[in-house]
Amino acid sequence: MDQSISASSASVTSNLGQRFLMKVPEITVYFWIVKLLTTAMGESTSDYLVYHMNPYLAVILGGIGFVIALILQFSVRKYVAWIYWLLVVMVAIFGTMVADVTHIVLGVPYYASTIAFAIILTGVFTVWYKVEKTLSIHSIYTRRREMFYWAAVLATFAMGTATGDMTAMTLHLGYKASGILFAVLFVLPALGYFLFGLNGIFTFWFAYVMTRPLGASFADWFGKPKSISGLGYGDGIVVAVLATLIVILVGYLTVSRKDVQRESATRVYGNQVT
Repeated sequence: MDQSISASSASVTSNLGQRFLMKVPEITVYFWIVKLLTTAMGESTSDYLVYHMNPYLAVILGGIGFVIALILQFSVRKYVAWIYWLLVVMVAIFGTMVADVTHIVLGVPYYASTIAFAIILTGVFTVWYKVEKTLSIHSIYTRRREMFYWAAVLATFAMGTATGDMTAMTLHLGYKASGILFAVLFVLPALGYFLFGLNGIFTFWFAYVMTRPLGASFADWFGKPKSISGLGYGDGIVVAVLATLIVILVGYLTVSRKDVQRESATRVYGNQVT
C-alpha cells in the first residue's frame, strides 16, 4: 500500500512538473488579438521585403529568422511570451513567403496550393492525434507535442495565405470582402462552442486556421494600391503600425503574465489521489 501511495505521489509530482513546463499561452482574448496582428504583419512584412529587395534573399532571410526563433523557443523550458510570439511572427512571415513562392515562382494556382496545404495540415493533425491521442493546446508540455504543434502552426499559415489570396484574387472578392468572409468564419466556431457545445479542440483549431486569411486580407486591404481593391497606405506603414501594437501587447503580457497557463496543484493532487 505504501508503494502504491509512493507511486501515486510520484505521478502527481510528474504531472505537476509537466504543468509547470507548458510551452504555449492560455487562450484568452489577448491571444486572439496578438494572433490576428501577427498574421496581418506577416503578410505585409513578406510583401514589403519581397518587393524592396531581391526576393530570393528575402526568402533566405525569412528562413534564417524562422530557424533562429525556432531554436529560441525550443531552448526554453516554459512559456516565455516574447520568445513564443517572436516565433509566431517569423512563422507568419516565412509561411507567407512559402505560399507566395509556391504560386509566383512555381506557378501553382492558389486553389491548388490551398488544397495541397490543407492536405499537409490534415496529415499533421492525423499523425499528431495518432501518436499523442490529443490535439489540445493545453497539453503542450513535451518536446514531441511541441514539435507537432509548431508543424501544425506552420501549415495553417501557409494554407491560410493561399486561401486568402484565392478568395481575393482567383474568386475576385477583393481584400475587404475576403476579410469580412473570414471574419464571419472566425466567429462561427465560438458561437458553435458557446451556444451548441461543439468540441473545444475542433473549434479552436478551426478558428486558428481562419485567423491567417482574416488578418492577411485586412492587411492587404490597408496596404495594397487602390487599383487592386486596397486603400493604398503601403505595406511599410502597415508593418510599422502592426509591429508597434504587437510589441506593446507582448510587453504587457510579459509583465502581467495574464496568458500563462496555470493548473491548481490542489485540484490536480485531489484528482490523482482520490
